[in-house]
Amino acid sequence: MMTQRFAGAVALALALVPVAAQADDPNDPTMRSAAARARDKAIIKRLNEEQLAYVRQRDAGYAEGWRAYREAQQGRQPTRSGDRQADADYAEARADYQRRMAEWRHAVSACQSGRYEYCER
Repeated sequence: MMTQRFAGAVALALALVPVAAQADDPNDPTMRSAAARARDKAIIKRLNEEQLAYVRQRDAGYAEGWRAYREAQQGRQPTRSGDRQADADYAEARADYQRRMAEWRHAVSACQSGRYEYCER
């Protein structure tokens, strides 16, 4: 049973090999005329240009993502929308959060050092 499957797979592979080998056959009868070669060259050029445009667009998106990542790592928020009020609101909320966290850390430290009035928070 296993031998039959293996033999079938080998037969299928051997049947497909000639097709793959003809993909870039320099003796291809359809490429003998100059017009056919020129048409083939134009098609290949168009496909290459389309792929180049796709890669450039993809890379521009990657670059934008990395720029936003670097800004976030430096503590700045990326401003794509240009909404200054939202940026100001965020900065104010962040500063308020930092202030409250500093107060809480101070209270925890004081509580742990025996000042129990700070433990009530």
